[in-house]
Amino acid sequence: MPSSLVEVSPRVSAALAAGQPVVALESTIISHGLPRPDNLAAAQRFEEILEAQNVTPATIALVDGVPKIGLEAKDLERIAADDSVVKIGSRDIAIAMARKVTGGTTVAATSVLAARAGLRVFATGGLGGVHRAAAETFDESADLTVLSRTPITVVSAGVKSILDIPATLERLETLGVAVVGYQTSRFPAFWLSDSGYDLDWRVDSPDEVADIMAARDAFGESSALLVANPLPAALQLDPGVLDNAMGEALALADEQGIRGKAVSPFLLDHIQQLTGGASVEVNLTIARGNIELAGQIATSWAERTGEPR
Repeated sequence: MPSSLVEVSPRVSAALAAGQPVVALESTIISHGLPRPDNLAAAQRFEEILEAQNVTPATIALVDGVPKIGLEAKDLERIAADDSVVKIGSRDIAIAMARKVTGGTTVAATSVLAARAGLRVFATGGLGGVHRAAAETFDESADLTVLSRTPITVVSAGVKSILDIPATLERLETLGVAVVGYQTSRFPAFWLSDSGYDLDWRVDSPDEVADIMAARDAFGESSALLVANPLPAALQLDPGVLDNAMGEALALADEQGIRGKAVSPFLLDHIQQLTGGASVEVNLTIARGNIELAGQIATSWAERTGEPR
């Protein structure tokens, strides 16, 4: 994508030019993932976490058709409050540009735009993945295929618990997306610290992640590195409560004939209702923890490679 088509904020541009740490943040969690007006406060808090680490936040969205890397306060407020804001996946970017649409970017779209702007580290809550009953529906998130061809380090609490986790891990392997557990050898399951599935690789510090990033660069890897960062067990959603809520939500989705991309938001909304909002609070804790770790990784990477351009 020609640089003239992407607007990088002066603050992010200056940090990149100086070889300072920068972390990309998605915007669908602001536009579609959290209730108003708490979503704006959460977005501001996400950026403050990075600023406290002397890391430059780069929240990414499309504003009037312009892909923006780093949002001004007015743009962040618009993404949080405007009812016309849409959800933009990687396949939608050019269409949204042509139609001058304003939208929050998904994990896939954020990864594409961040990588093309030269950002190396991206923090999100949980990835999309292979949906349950995908053998019949072929429903699989674009996050997986986009990460297979996008050289960026993504910090995530695994994938959302509503997905088919073993199938997702198989697809990540097939697609060549490297996965390391952060201070764990088990893959996390978003609201839960442990999905029950083992990982081949574990890292215990941000410096180790930076070492792997450097080795991948030297080897010419073009896919993403996924750093699976589990929520501390003491802070996870009660597994029994989650199982009950998920069972009810899945049954209701089937009863109402919910299909395709409508499934995830439907399930997440009903799980929020059935858990009395507890799932949203855990979601925020997950996001904050991933952003904090991403800031540490970006700092380690900048210390290793950061030279003024």
